[in-house]
Amino acid sequence: MQLPDIDILYEDNHLIIVNKPYGILTISDVTGDKSLLDIVKEYVKIKYNKPGAVFLGCVHRLDRPVSGVIVFARTSKALERMNELFRNRETKKFYLAIVKNAPPEGKGTLVHYLVKNHEKNVTKAFKTEIPKSKRAELEYQLMGQSDHYYLLKIRLKTGRHHQIRSQLSAIGCPIKGDLKYGFGRTNPEANISLHSYLLEFVHPVKNIPVAVECYPKKGDVLWGHFKDCV
Repeated sequence: MQLPDIDILYEDNHLIIVNKPYGILTISDVTGDKSLLDIVKEYVKIKYNKPGAVFLGCVHRLDRPVSGVIVFARTSKALERMNELFRNRETKKFYLAIVKNAPPEGKGTLVHYLVKNHEKNVTKAFKTEIPKSKRAELEYQLMGQSDHYYLLKIRLKTGRHHQIRSQLSAIGCPIKGDLKYGFGRTNPEANISLHSYLLEFVHPVKNIPVAVECYPKKGDVLWGHFKDCV
């Protein structure tokens, strides 16, 4: 059997890290569409000739229109320890975003209080804490600009639903293609110009530093324009 066409960035007996394409779910939802988790399970089953069901743990997620670095655990031990690293904020997560407007400063920290609307699947960012809100924090840096757009590098300090999308929208910098959060039109392939660029952590079993980096390969012609800015 032929292996699925996926971009493996790192692989050992404990973890598989891949470059998620935009337009695919991380894990299955009510749509029933095939997910990245399903595809990576298929990859493991074929490559290692695994009989029966394949264990693969989803450590974190990326939104459907978002691309980039995402990690899966191949064992329950690795999953438990990776979950703990994420829960204790012992990972470093960096994203790249192409936005419509320049942020107020070249670099800075954004702190908002987010409330998710489960019915509409959107998150609203507030400047001050309100009932049922969750604190969200990220750091950003302006890396480059074109005639009409700006490239931001973002370090995510917390992991909230649609956090980057809602926080950037709240400061007047909606992500290119993100209709849900205030951009005026969609990208041609219905993705948004947000990419998980770099993930750093200490390996949960080997106890060695791991840094996996992946620049966008497709999805927006502007990624090529900005490549030398990162």
